[in-house]
Amino acid sequence: MKKSKQKENAPLLFNLAEIQNECTKRFKIKPDTTLEIIQNLYEKKLVTYPRTDARVLSTAVAKEISKNLNGITRGLKDEEIQGYIKKMVDEKYATKLAKTKYVNDSKITDHYAIIPTGQGYENYNQLPDLQKQIYKVIVKRFLAIFYPPAEYSKVQVTVNIENETFHCSGKVCVKQGFLEILKPKTEVKEKQEDNNLEILKTLKKGQTVEVKNFEIKDAETSPPTRYNSGSIILAMENAGKLIEEEELREQIKGAGIGTSATRAEIMKKLEKIKYIEINSKTQIITPTDKGERIYDIVYHSMPDMLNPKLTASWEKGLDMVAKKEIQPEEFMTKLKSYIHSKFDKLVVKM
Repeated sequence: MKKSKQKENAPLLFNLAEIQNECTKRFKIKPDTTLEIIQNLYEKKLVTYPRTDARVLSTAVAKEISKNLNGITRGLKDEEIQGYIKKMVDEKYATKLAKTKYVNDSKITDHYAIIPTGQGYENYNQLPDLQKQIYKVIVKRFLAIFYPPAEYSKVQVTVNIENETFHCSGKVCVKQGFLEILKPKTEVKEKQEDNNLEILKTLKKGQTVEVKNFEIKDAETSPPTRYNSGSIILAMENAGKLIEEEELREQIKGAGIGTSATRAEIMKKLEKIKYIEINSKTQIITPTDKGERIYDIVYHSMPDMLNPKLTASWEKGLDMVAKKEIQPEEFMTKLKSYIHSKFDKLVVKM
């Protein structure tokens, strides 16, 4: 037997891709709708700049974070949020972020993560209900980083039966910490894990147990679930992870396909030209017949166009131009030559 305790800290703050994915899951809305709503919240001074890839804060912002918290405390008339803040005050949770994972200047390019400003509450009551809900999602993620980690009790058991080894484990949350705000696990799952743990906790090392029945189950693997309009945004953001070559993978790291400002528009255009269909209720994405035919044409004529490795190589070229390792004209000449060669090949095949 092995007993252990695990701690889990609150997740990083929202960037645009993360909040778009979250809103698709929660509210079944498209990423461009999420961006439009958060842009409106930004214009009403309720949240910081939305078109960001960063999920952390800068050192300068972290030093002034008490202003955001005080503003929410004074201005947001919401019983649930005020309850979370009251607990922070009563339990004296630390609000200094400087040495935490939520502050990292090296991971910020133009803008830091999306957080509530603690301002603009004169506009809050006039917001539509969906916009209020999305604002609260951002506020909760923000407050969660000040809460203590969630703590779990875990038991692992190894049983030897006629020289065959069987393993079992169970885990239950013993201190909610930040989960009090975010609650990512369902009550049903927690109950199942709790029951499993209670059974395992009754066992002792070296104990003999009676095993009455064995059951062999046949099962099949399932294909990956389809992308929805939110999860595809995350896949685009993290496309560089698919690249095997370390140098190119590092080049595209943090960039992916498109930018935080353009990914939703890319999806919108693909739907408009009927390459994909997006279910209005579930937001599940499926390719159309037209889209599949286009894919087949590109795959058989210039397959590297479908690989993020190509984007990474272009990013590397642009980086070399920026560092003056090559001249802009040299990069453009190679780029034009590549494009012409691919389209000439496409024309011949067609």
